[in-house]
Amino acid sequence: MKFITRILRPEQVRELVTLFLIVIIVLGFGTLLKDYYTGRTFVRVSTSIAIIAVVAMAQTLVAITRNIDLSLGAIVGFCAFFLGVQLSYHHEIGPVPAALIAIAVGTAMGMINGLIIAYGRVPAIITTIGTMAIYRTAIVLYSAPEGGIVSAHRLPMWARQFASWSIFKVGDLDFRVMVGIAIAVVILIQLMLTYLPYGRRLYAIGSNPEAARIAGFPAQRIVFIAYLIGGALAGLGGYLFLLQYGNLMVLAGVGLEFDAVAAAVVGGVNIFGGTGTAIGAFLGATLIGTLDYSLRRWPAISEFWRNAILGLLILLAVATDSAIMARLRSIWARAAAARTAEMAEAKARSMPQA
Repeated sequence: MKFITRILRPEQVRELVTLFLIVIIVLGFGTLLKDYYTGRTFVRVSTSIAIIAVVAMAQTLVAITRNIDLSLGAIVGFCAFFLGVQLSYHHEIGPVPAALIAIAVGTAMGMINGLIIAYGRVPAIITTIGTMAIYRTAIVLYSAPEGGIVSAHRLPMWARQFASWSIFKVGDLDFRVMVGIAIAVVILIQLMLTYLPYGRRLYAIGSNPEAARIAGFPAQRIVFIAYLIGGALAGLGGYLFLLQYGNLMVLAGVGLEFDAVAAAVVGGVNIFGGTGTAIGAFLGATLIGTLDYSLRRWPAISEFWRNAILGLLILLAVATDSAIMARLRSIWARAAAARTAEMAEAKARSMPQA
């Protein structure tokens, strides 16, 4: 036990448990479903995870600060629709400028959330429910001249082919560009949370807002920037959403906000703030994406039970955080105190006697 507490943190134990559950799900459904272990399954699961993972990064940032963003799905939908309409009329726009357009629109929408929550001091859940409704209405109004749809055949050729672009192939396993973008985002967010002062301040605010205020942290600005980055990530999610599906209707992105919350919570991000990692949220997205795809292929499970199972998974994750993780943190704290006492005793013995 001493060895485990020395090399691992409680959050890493939680991530290993999530990884173990993913392996169990894959092995279990591999015995239930025919042709489950194929390259097609890998492509379907990995590309669906890519969008959820990017949006889950946005939810992770705001959740660490004891906030939440329920408008992320609407931001993804609006950015996808806005970009789809622009690309329908401007085929000269390339992949990179298109991504920047979606990110800029998402950032503007995230900025509105951030201003209201950080500086207006309106509770995050109230604000983002309100902006979710407003952004959904914006999609309807913006798409009205287009008949409420974006058609893939009106998009430029690169946009129609983007979802099939590969980074490399190993046999039937096709590692798509979309997946590479999502993994790059996860790595960048994890590095930011681990090494940048801003990332550590997010944890400080989420762990103890009063102590962070006394320490002089600009809490309002830090929360505002979290929503700003979250909006940018949701904009990137909208870009990937458009290129993945091509044909869009006004309900584009509906439910993604709940998938993002589920991925973050299942991956160990504490909904009450202060703890969580980007890698954990990515593992949560992987677990949910794998489970969702597998349940869709399993004829014995209806749509109703699939949603019920995902809801149960969220409840179990929250219960785990409030019970098992609290126990683990207590064990790790006692182990750290014991190591400190041993080091102090060893240092006292090594000192020359007077």
